[in-house]
Amino acid sequence: MAAPKKAKPLFRSPGLAGTLRGEIPELTQRLIAAVFTDNPEWTDYSAVTRADLLDGCQRFLTRILDLLAGQATDAEQDDVAASIGELRAEQGVPLEAMLRTFRLGGRIVWEALLDKAEDVPPAQFREIGTTMWAIIDGMSSALVTSYRSTELDRVRRDERRRHALIEDVLAGRAHDALFAAQAARELNLPVHGSYVAVVARGETHPLRTGSEMVLASIGIRSAWHIRGESMVGLVALEHRAVEPVLQHLRPQVRGRAGVSPVVAGLSQIDAAHTLALLALDTLPDDVVGLLVSLEDRYPEALLLRSPDLTQLLMTRALGPVLDLPVRERDILLRTLSVWLGENCSAANAAPRLHCHRNTVINRLQRVSTLLGRSLEGQRSYLELSLALAAVELSGRIRG
Repeated sequence: MAAPKKAKPLFRSPGLAGTLRGEIPELTQRLIAAVFTDNPEWTDYSAVTRADLLDGCQRFLTRILDLLAGQATDAEQDDVAASIGELRAEQGVPLEAMLRTFRLGGRIVWEALLDKAEDVPPAQFREIGTTMWAIIDGMSSALVTSYRSTELDRVRRDERRRHALIEDVLAGRAHDALFAAQAARELNLPVHGSYVAVVARGETHPLRTGSEMVLASIGIRSAWHIRGESMVGLVALEHRAVEPVLQHLRPQVRGRAGVSPVVAGLSQIDAAHTLALLALDTLPDDVVGLLVSLEDRYPEALLLRSPDLTQLLMTRALGPVLDLPVRERDILLRTLSVWLGENCSAANAAPRLHCHRNTVINRLQRVSTLLGRSLEGQRSYLELSLALAAVELSGRIRG
């Protein structure tokens, strides 16, 4: 295998570069004048002071001459270009504006070299030109590498800061008005107005990517935060009704999600988060693609909040049925559930159970006999309905 060819060394011109050193202030002013045009996308140095910009341009032009004279080496690792890239990234100057400035600086130095090159042989001057633009390319590469690394670090810092703020809000720090104002400003959320909290769980990503943008498309501001195995959302309704907002959010749910009742202001998000978790816990672990509001799950939430009483209720209302063999138990519980759901009508329950009306009546009579009491009456309906809901939740209640 043939050895790779070594890159041809770049031609250096200490004498020609040296003749321009005394003109660096003038070259700097020319570069500043060339940078600013009528196109704001090309001249977005609004975060940079005039003195800072002058200093950066001067250091850049000086380093070009250093590299051209051989007083510095390896433009792709150049520390001046890297330091400029780091500083401008921190200041938020667009990378495109910086690269354009580097190209303009290279052109200005090249034009100045042309003015000094009367006695330079053409072949030698071509070599100088090749070296000159290789230097600009190398310094641009050093700029880009440093800029992107700094930008990534800044994004990571901002994300950590954002997560820390949301954690503090969830912990109740927004009860302090000064902190609430600061958090709202940094999270781009209102301090006051209606809010709901959302907690999603299940699947690797319980919510589809872009949920924040989906809500933003209808004018809803929100902040989302990964917390352990959950995704937590702070959704600012402000003056909107909650249901239309949830209609946009439901298609984004891949796992299961719970939503709190509406609360007043960022200061109440800690309580809303607790209630959203409670709503979520009323759903079975194997449910996917479902979002429920606590306001639709109050009976289940009450049962979860009082596990000891819930166990006593199950024993009192359904104990003998629960002790039956699995197949018979499940048939009777299903029959009882459907009958209650159909306003205690055996005729309406029969089609849903795929059996005759008399079969429904016989099964209900069997339940009544096992329990030793009538199934009729408002209090019986209430106890049986709660007990059946508790059965569905019993895995988490007993756990």
